Amino acid sequence: MPERQNGSMMNRLQLEVCVDSIGSAVSAERGGADRLELCSDLIVGGTTPCAVLYREIRRRVAIPIRVLIRPRFGDFCYSEEEFGLILGEIRLFRDLGADAVVIGCLRPDGTFDREQMKQAVDAAGPMEITCHRAFDVCRDPFEALDLLTDLGIGTVLTSGQKRSVSEGADLLAELVRRSAGKISVMPGGGVNAKVLRKLVPEVGAGVYHMSGKKIVESRMQYRSQEVSMGLPSLSEYEIWETDENAVRAARTVLDEFTEAGTSPEKR
Repeated sequence: MPERQNGSMMNRLQLEVCVDSIGSAVSAERGGADRLELCSDLIVGGTTPCAVLYREIRRRVAIPIRVLIRPRFGDFCYSEEEFGLILGEIRLFRDLGADAVVIGCLRPDGTFDREQMKQAVDAAGPMEITCHRAFDVCRDPFEALDLLTDLGIGTVLTSGQKRSVSEGADLLAELVRRSAGKISVMPGGGVNAKVLRKLVPEVGAGVYHMSGKKIVESRMQYRSQEVSMGLPSLSEYEIWETDENAVRAARTVLDEFTEAGTSPEKR
């Protein structure tokens, strides 16, 4: 069932933090995250994490874990073979006890692939489901919201189809209004404590998504400049980790709104 965006089910504004390592997961929980979205390769938008990483994080943190299911970097239009991997990973993490999976499949015309999404929902069984930011590159956000609601998706993660939630605030507010408590609209993309102070009263969502990353210098003393292991713009000697203080600052802002009696539903 979706988390209603009104005071009857969610009195405390919720914070989800996206992580891709054990250290980041622990820092997110310490900072006050209510739940995690677990992935690998967050620097390229996230891909499916391995089962060993999930198990180890599950052993170390007590908060719920939602697992991103995305077989590769790039678009969200999947071949038959890629979709087979998606279904297999959903079943794997269901059996491992994940609290939810995070999915999204598009057709070449920019609409959601209803059949693939339905099969994914069926594979998830009792797990909750988030639709990830494939939503932000779909053709019609309102049509997509209706489809996801009809399929029983509990949450949609979105920046309001812009580069950041600040730019997409108008659409986010309209999506929250149209959701009518049937699906949880979770703003994500450029979320931090400063942004939340303006965003929460504008949008009125009940849950917010952030990564809260900081760059940590590699421990390597010898550094070759002749070889790049991936995208040329990315350095092998910079590591992204969740900043516990950034999460705590965001948590503090949300708690201030909660204590002030700000409704998680825009009026």
